[in-house]
Amino acid sequence: MAFEGLSDRLEAAFQRLKSKGALTEADVKSAMREVRLALLEADVNYKVAKDFTEKVTQRAVGEQVMESLTPAQMVIKIVNEELTELMGGTKSRLAIANHPPTVVMMCGLQGSGKTTHSAKIALHLKNEGHRPLLVACDIYRPAAIKQLQVVGESIGVPVFEMGQINPVEIAKEAIKLAKDNGYDYVFLDTAGRLHIDEELMNELKNIKAEVKPHEILLVVDSMTGQDAVNVATTFNDALGIDGIVLTKLDGDTRGGAALSTRAVTGKPIKFVGIGEKLTDLDTFHPDRMASRILGMGDMLSLIEKAERSLDEKKAMELEQRLRQNKFDMNDLLDQLAQIRRMGSIKDTLSMLPGVEKKIKDIDIDERQFDRVRAIIESMTPQEREKPEIINPSRKKRIAAGCGQQIEDVNRLLTQHKQMQKMFKQMNGKGKKGKRRRMPDMSQLKGFNM
Repeated sequence: MAFEGLSDRLEAAFQRLKSKGALTEADVKSAMREVRLALLEADVNYKVAKDFTEKVTQRAVGEQVMESLTPAQMVIKIVNEELTELMGGTKSRLAIANHPPTVVMMCGLQGSGKTTHSAKIALHLKNEGHRPLLVACDIYRPAAIKQLQVVGESIGVPVFEMGQINPVEIAKEAIKLAKDNGYDYVFLDTAGRLHIDEELMNELKNIKAEVKPHEILLVVDSMTGQDAVNVATTFNDALGIDGIVLTKLDGDTRGGAALSTRAVTGKPIKFVGIGEKLTDLDTFHPDRMASRILGMGDMLSLIEKAERSLDEKKAMELEQRLRQNKFDMNDLLDQLAQIRRMGSIKDTLSMLPGVEKKIKDIDIDERQFDRVRAIIESMTPQEREKPEIINPSRKKRIAAGCGQQIEDVNRLLTQHKQMQKMFKQMNGKGKKGKRRRMPDMSQLKGFNM
């Protein structure tokens, strides 16, 4: 994950501060030297790292911090605030045109992920109730138009294309069609190059001059480190971009681009790509990212992720069934499906405060979800509703049907029985007059998810 190395280095620096009762100015400056080295190792721009640590030092050596009962915590609080400010301070939204459609021009180098992230943002807006239109303005790259059509079809967003004519004309006709048909966002997927050249910039300038986009988003590959900052600076100087989309923030990247691009260009990061699926896109929240870098988790993003993925109606139905002690295999199958929609389990758990470091080296076999689902789907409707009727011959048939071992079927049945017992305890079915108590969670030990 991005920022992993930076988080580890910062944690080590702060741990040394925490070991001291009172802090001296020398302690703070020593810690800030380590912070600066950590930032530079994360591929943060040298000037950005230098300015950042100077700001923190200036605030941290103040009398209020030195005389605090928890000076180390105060320093961490200052670092958190300055990191948030470095990345933009607050969330930055997409522009909204006074008279639709809002025209968004997507630009960047070839291979940065423009086409995919045009679709990702379009899907994000569609899920919010908007009607986006994707426009194929890349007439040079082989199969670029086809790629946009494929991703557009997969998310149910229409794609406008006119073949390999002038991209300016394509953009103008697309906007005209959007006005006539009620599309409120138009995404122009422009051409990229393997490197920045005059021809590329002139074409983008021509599109900008003719259609006057409300938003110009630069798509930047965060894996390229300092090059990402150079690309962002060049595009901003030539075009005047409005925001940045960082891709591959889930990869093995040091994260320097996220910390540098905004500081160098003055333009906000608006979205981050966090995976290969078209749903793997997050709105960029500087405060939440700062918390994650400092190992404080990201509960707000976790809650939003759950709200997007979990079915409220099914949750209410499940609650009612639990109250009636009717939790069967169909309910378990529904819960597995909803959990899977939240994405990687490891990434989801890493949003919990203090958990990311603990699970960093743990190999979570997410295919276990698919194995459990296969076992349940090999059962008859009656067996799913009443697992207690599953005898040895039925177990043999179920195991053969899903390609698993009989031991795997036995394990799932045992775990389901433990869950039923736990829910029964939660419903307070004990002796009359006794207080309800929380169940012993150890009853679920061995539940292989």
